Amino acid sequence: MNPGTVALTVTVTIVAAGAALGFLAGVRRKMDLEQWTTGGRGFGTLLMYLLLAGEYYTTFSFLGASGWAYSRGGPALYILAYITLGQVFAFYIVPAIWEAGKKHGLQTQSDFFLLRYGNKYLAALVGVVGIAAIIPYLQLQIVGLGIIVSATSFDAISRTAAMIISVTLLAAFVVTSGVRAVAWVSVLKDALMVAAMLTVGIGIPYLHFGGIGKMFAALREAHPSHLTMPGATANLGHTWFITTVLLSTLGGFMWPHSFGAIFTARSSDTLRRNTVTMPLYGSSLVFVFFVGFTAVLVTPGLRDGDLAFLTLVRQSFPPWLLGAIGGAGALTAMVPASILILTAATLFAKNFYRPLFAPAMTDDQVGKLARAMVVVIGLASLYLAISGSTTLVSLLLLGYAMVDQFLPGVVLGLFWSRTNAQGVLTGILAGCATVAALFLGHHDPLFGWNAGFVALCVNLGATVLVSLLGRSTRRV
Repeated sequence: MNPGTVALTVTVTIVAAGAALGFLAGVRRKMDLEQWTTGGRGFGTLLMYLLLAGEYYTTFSFLGASGWAYSRGGPALYILAYITLGQVFAFYIVPAIWEAGKKHGLQTQSDFFLLRYGNKYLAALVGVVGIAAIIPYLQLQIVGLGIIVSATSFDAISRTAAMIISVTLLAAFVVTSGVRAVAWVSVLKDALMVAAMLTVGIGIPYLHFGGIGKMFAALREAHPSHLTMPGATANLGHTWFITTVLLSTLGGFMWPHSFGAIFTARSSDTLRRNTVTMPLYGSSLVFVFFVGFTAVLVTPGLRDGDLAFLTLVRQSFPPWLLGAIGGAGALTAMVPASILILTAATLFAKNFYRPLFAPAMTDDQVGKLARAMVVVIGLASLYLAISGSTTLVSLLLLGYAMVDQFLPGVVLGLFWSRTNAQGVLTGILAGCATVAALFLGHHDPLFGWNAGFVALCVNLGATVLVSLLGRSTRRV
């Protein structure tokens, strides 16, 4: 049996096992809208931990982080800073969001804005911006799936074919089992992901240099500026690093899918415990950086840095282990892609279409429309993944720039009674317009600042100013 067949067989077996778990999650359960989106609000500490880890650590963790370590160097280390600081911020914010969700039966991020501000147009805008932010993040997962399956098959299966098959599979089990499917698949995904990171992150530096310390010594000798700022870039300096860490720290739970996942928890204490322990899981990303830095020396000149991880793994390990790592990576893409599609579909059906165009729709009808939108959103993201060429980390940062525009409305809404709907609406529009102008005009960074953070500052100023000039619309 040739190496490609061996590796692909192992990868397909792991993916099939994950898909089977996804389908089984919905067996003997009535998948109404509440069950489909929040899993009955009964996830305990372990399942909640795995669900949030499944959403938080994605294809980006495997391919994007190592790709930036390879192609950018020092600036990539922002990732290690925000994955810890984000949980510190969440410890104080997330329980308050859960309390509102439990008391009022909230299912989505837009539900929170509707409850707090009583404005269906603001809630619909949050839904639309949320979907727009989810699309590049979903595109990231699909592109990652294509890279993984293509690499583990030794290019016997093209990226495009791999992406089509994967999107079809994940859409099917999302329609069938909802958020419970994502949580169940996360159990397998997280176990495999940590094992793969440790195996590769420790094994590759030892195979090529005799140890991690020796690898860093060789890197310092060959590329002395690679691990400092701005690394291998021209403009990602210390200011960019600080503003990007802040943007990502504040935006972690502003993602619509992460916000919605809060409502699946059994209690606020469950969420607090998870925020305390989640950085331990995130520390495994250190080993992915080791692979990227090793690749700088072993496989120089790659046109696409996102290929560094799998290129080096394919050169260093036997086919069966490549297949196992590929299977772990594929699930690492499928889990977040599933919750992203589910969240975007629910936002469209419940918070955009029903309130604006069909207020008489029942929850059952909303659920049916959301399931149909899973297919539509999956196809749209698949098209963008096939036709796009942006790096995985760049897609992630674009998404963060957009979801951070919800931050003033959430945080000020919880802790400042003067915040009103007009202020939040103005702030989101101003922030999103700034994101669009800076990203489309290729002004990221702007004078060294992360463009998304600049947009957040504009948003915050507009929200506070308009709220001070108006009257409070606090409802909770």
